[in-house]
Amino acid sequence: MPSTIRLHRVLTAKPEKIFRAFIEPDAIASWLPPYGFTCTVHELEAKVGGKHRMSFRNFTTGHGHSFGGTYLELVPGKRLVYTDSFDDPGLPGEMKVTVELKAVSVGTELNIEQQGVPDIIPTEACYLGWQESLRKLAKLVEPEIHQ
Repeated sequence: MPSTIRLHRVLTAKPEKIFRAFIEPDAIASWLPPYGFTCTVHELEAKVGGKHRMSFRNFTTGHGHSFGGTYLELVPGKRLVYTDSFDDPGLPGEMKVTVELKAVSVGTELNIEQQGVPDIIPTEACYLGWQESLRKLAKLVEPEIHQ
């Protein structure tokens, strides 16, 4: 039975900045792939009904996988909901990712729920990958660089 992954973080950045990190191709390519992977964003149309497609490549082996989906909901600075499906038939089904952002006194409370993770992906591996990605996200959005 497909699993559901839930993550919670507090980041010292504004919700609008974190939201942008989820919808700008260069930003998402820099933080979403776990350590040891590169990311190519092939398509990203951040609007309701818009599509996204990207691929991750294991830098050690050169092997990769691609996936894509549709944006179901976008509320700037507050909420994103999108689907993801792998191109690999060995990773069947559609996942639904909900990202909620809430301004708090020190920055933003971030909650992510990923539903429908294929059974073949160990839950602990999924959590590990997301934890790595969220550390990279923090390194992107938390610095306030004014030039």
